[in-house]
Amino acid sequence: MSKVISRLGIFFIGIPLVLCLVFLNYFNHLPLHIFLILSSLLVCNELYNIFSYKTKLLNRALILVLNTVLPFCAALIAVLPVFTKLTFYSAEHILVLVLVVEILIALSVEVFSASDFSDSLMKMAASSFILVYSGFLMTYISRFSIARMGEKDISNQLIVAFLLMVYFCDSFAWFFGVLFGKNNRGIVKASPNKSLVGFFGGIAGSIGAGILVRYIWPEIFSGSIIKIIITGAVISVSSITGDLTESVFKRSAGVKDSGTMIPGRGGVLDSFDSLLMSAPVFYYLIKVFYGFSF
Repeated sequence: MSKVISRLGIFFIGIPLVLCLVFLNYFNHLPLHIFLILSSLLVCNELYNIFSYKTKLLNRALILVLNTVLPFCAALIAVLPVFTKLTFYSAEHILVLVLVVEILIALSVEVFSASDFSDSLMKMAASSFILVYSGFLMTYISRFSIARMGEKDISNQLIVAFLLMVYFCDSFAWFFGVLFGKNNRGIVKASPNKSLVGFFGGIAGSIGAGILVRYIWPEIFSGSIIKIIITGAVISVSSITGDLTESVFKRSAGVKDSGTMIPGRGGVLDSFDSLLMSAPVFYYLIKVFYGFSF
């Protein structure tokens, strides 16, 4: 019953609150950027805790700072042009450069500070992965705030479309799994409670969300309906994979939840796992299918 209440709370309270945050489009989504920066910091800390059960890592403060710089830079790219004449012409390349520099810094710290190198391989690899996962992947959500179709700002529509696809997938997968998945569970060892019917329900939910946003904004998601169906189907797969990936993290570390910050759900990572995996997929799919600029 507690899981049902948690799911209903997310669907009827959590999602509307997030959508309200999206539509507070002050200074090119500054409130959303602040939320993403804080969320990235919390996700990084939870991921650090999970990894530290089995793996030695670089200094926590160093990783948290480097991680948070990434969504902070993404926010600057979006917000600074509102206040100054400074314009960024390649946000994608800038953020890749920041990530590369951060990984070089992390590796250099281990090279020049470690006295015993027996654990250096895992420390450098795991710490670099955390920066990519909780820092760099988060910037893809930030990039939606600068989306344009020609000269038209379409950031609200893209962010809403993305969120609906991911959360419809999650909600429909859970709903169909609870109702019809009792006899077809255990198909993925990473999460034995996941069912085959639930997977198909998630795919249907994400595709349905895509068709819904195409109906609401036909001038943005124009052209063949096949494009939005493919987008929804691929997003559902990435969303489910993101959820399963976090399950692997926790099972490998031997922990049940990533944290306790969200009652009935766990940590912040439990609410961002699907989003982080799906954001780059959505970003590149809509660039290819619709030619939006960022």
